[in-house]
Amino acid sequence: MKLIARKSHLKGTVSIPGSKSHTIRAVAIASLAEGKSLIRRPLISSDTLSAVDCYRALGAQIDTSSTTVWTVIGTGGHIDSHNQIIDVGNSGTTLRLALGSASLGKPDGTLTFTGDAQLQSRLLSDLIQSLNDLGANVRSLSNNGCAPVAVSGQLKGGQTSIACFTSQYLSSLLLACPLAPGNSFIEVTLLNEPDYVRMTLDWLDKQDIWYENNKLKTLFILGDQHYRPFDETIGADFSSATFFLCAAALSGQEVLIEGLDFLDSQPDKAVVDYLRAMGVCIQEEKTGVLVRQSALKGIDIDMNRTPDALPAMAVTAAFAEGTTRLLNVPQARKKETDRIACMAAELKTLGADVEELPDGLVIHGGAKLTGRPVHGHSDHRIVMALAVAGLALDEPVEIDTAEVMNVTFPNFVDLMKTLNAEMNLQ
Repeated sequence: MKLIARKSHLKGTVSIPGSKSHTIRAVAIASLAEGKSLIRRPLISSDTLSAVDCYRALGAQIDTSSTTVWTVIGTGGHIDSHNQIIDVGNSGTTLRLALGSASLGKPDGTLTFTGDAQLQSRLLSDLIQSLNDLGANVRSLSNNGCAPVAVSGQLKGGQTSIACFTSQYLSSLLLACPLAPGNSFIEVTLLNEPDYVRMTLDWLDKQDIWYENNKLKTLFILGDQHYRPFDETIGADFSSATFFLCAAALSGQEVLIEGLDFLDSQPDKAVVDYLRAMGVCIQEEKTGVLVRQSALKGIDIDMNRTPDALPAMAVTAAFAEGTTRLLNVPQARKKETDRIACMAAELKTLGADVEELPDGLVIHGGAKLTGRPVHGHSDHRIVMALAVAGLALDEPVEIDTAEVMNVTFPNFVDLMKTLNAEMNLQ
């Protein structure tokens, strides 16, 4: 499928769908709790439905027949560990969190986790080692530290040291360890994207889970605890809002983005600060964030906390005067694609002056950009970021592999059209 984006003048109000990260955490905790939980305003996408299917396979009863509220009857931490293969599609978050959950099962069966080709290239070795340190039996079936991965019980607690190239490793341990019979001590030697761990800790706090946190350097988690059923509303997704913030900065006459909670620990709320530093006019109103097209200037941004924002910020930087440096984000090379290399290649196709760094991008503004066909690399965030570029160029931008937007944002095009965006799927 192709997405074609043409020069547009955006105006109007848009409400951002629920957070993918919060929805998947809610599914995991509700599935591990005992009793009935309600997840209101969940994000409905391929990734979140992969989480639903996965935790159903682990024993939870999950009713998704309503688009506004999901009902979950949890397992009470009693994982169905009968031999089965669980396919999580493209959802790296689901895979990593579920490995911890599955390790709570008894060693009387083997759960095998797999996914699509992209997912099978994403590293798990440090998480596998830590789960094994804590008593589980987890192994990469290809001996390459990637899926498919077999889990055959049983997390007990203990001590481990882990380098978290992705924060999802630590979140997986933090969600599982409270249900282990013994206490757990985790030493964190490297942590990228720390705010995603804070999102997980916020969920543990709501559950009154007892732990000690020493500045995310070491964590002690009391064992033999329990998750309670809950009734929670999922907040808007700042990662999805990033594309609308950047599009409004480049093409917006006046765009009001509703539903964003700046008290939420989602790291991509920092995109508002990035854009303000670049000169974008952003006002916080009672009902949302008001953004107007602005003259942009290049800045340096440490993006370690916000790797998902790299594609959209790279596009925005290409329209700025001066040089923008997107720095300290090596984990962006290990997402669905190597987003650093892919964004450099596609921006160069549009005429941008871009340099690759091992851990980021340098984008020199002022180059003449021209709309033309580009490659979406089967990466939802790259597809949507390149569509934002098309809204600001005189010639259309045609992006292939656009069907992958269903991973996190299936109604991206429809919402853009409510703002008068010239955007169509073919």
